[in-house]
Amino acid sequence: MKRMLVALVAIAAVTALAGSAVAITFGQLDGNRHPNVGALVFEDEDGERGILCSGTLIAPDVFLTASHCTAFLESIGVAPGDVWVTFDPTFDDASPLLPGTYQTHPEFGFSGPGGFSDPHDIAVIVLDAPAAGITPARLPTLNQLDGMTLKKRRFVTVGYGTVREDKTKGPASLFFDGQRRFVEQSFNALGKTWLHLSMNPSTGSGGTCYGDSGGPHFLGTSDVVVSITVSGDAFCRASDVTYRTDTASARAFLDDFVSLP
Repeated sequence: MKRMLVALVAIAAVTALAGSAVAITFGQLDGNRHPNVGALVFEDEDGERGILCSGTLIAPDVFLTASHCTAFLESIGVAPGDVWVTFDPTFDDASPLLPGTYQTHPEFGFSGPGGFSDPHDIAVIVLDAPAAGITPARLPTLNQLDGMTLKKRRFVTVGYGTVREDKTKGPASLFFDGQRRFVEQSFNALGKTWLHLSMNPSTGSGGTCYGDSGGPHFLGTSDVVVSITVSGDAFCRASDVTYRTDTASARAFLDDFVSLP
């Protein structure tokens, strides 16, 4: 239980810093559907380990996540090499942990009108050794989303963290159990940096909430990570603002760590 509380306190702090969204709402337990989606784990000052954010293996030794997650770790004094990644569908004391080193985007920061120009909210964890037995997810080609008809497309979102299953109780319905979940979302809008997705359960979409930042948004049932969770509305019901991975800006950062399509 203490581990869950540690994670929730950390998540709340990340939210306060970045207005971030971090967990799956109105979704289903993932089991082994997405074995390349994992959780970023850190250790607090009391030596307790907990989940901070989600992410995706995009190369045998590279884990994609969000810069506001790694920047938060830096802000509380967690050294880049003092983090782990787990791909266990349920995080507990027995979960295998892979050590790694976080790399925050050097230009991370909210810029432009309203902070929605290009925050460079993308980061990686470079693992000390390749993750054995896990096939990495794929990245999109340059500007792949720009050339697609997205209106009727569905997106699959995966992550760990706080869960919401009730439409009416608001924050009182949130809970955390450390399990990986997935959900489908529908398209709202496409911007130069952002992919806006619905997370309104009344229209058949779930979404993200406190506990999922850095987690992937797959294009349909494919293994292509077209965006990552970075922001959303406070009550985890309406709008999911995700950071595109197919832009020249995102690819310029990722090119230092992986081979791009």
